[in-house]
Amino acid sequence: MNILSGHIAAIEAHGSIAIVDVSVAAHHFTATLLGSPEHLANWQIGQAVQLLFKETEVALAKNLSGQISLRNRLPGTIVAIEIGQVLTRAIIDMGGLQISSIITSRSARGLQLAIGDAIEGLVKSNEMSLMLAEEA
Repeated sequence: MNILSGHIAAIEAHGSIAIVDVSVAAHHFTATLLGSPEHLANWQIGQAVQLLFKETEVALAKNLSGQISLRNRLPGTIVAIEIGQVLTRAIIDMGGLQISSIITSRSARGLQLAIGDAIEGLVKSNEMSLMLAEEA
């Protein structure tokens, strides 16, 4: 599980849906939250939060160009890689902030992933979860 500490930078809400932007160091992430309007009203700009997302929800891309609907495009460099029979774990450094991705080894071989490669981690905003920092 990737767990990053940050602060809520912006909130766009309507009814039971909120899009929440979270600043983590110099990086910005977006989470889509669902809940009752009363529950969503508890989130406030400036609140300290933990941003959580599964390693298996981080897709990897090399040489990605053009537009894409994913809100979280996380550019970085592979600093470690463990290639297994079925799954591969890659550790991505984003200028001092590290996240982990687990993809199929078939995909890792197809991308010819190696330490030092410039890549982008891709995570849909609905795969991001938020937790108040005090609850973490």
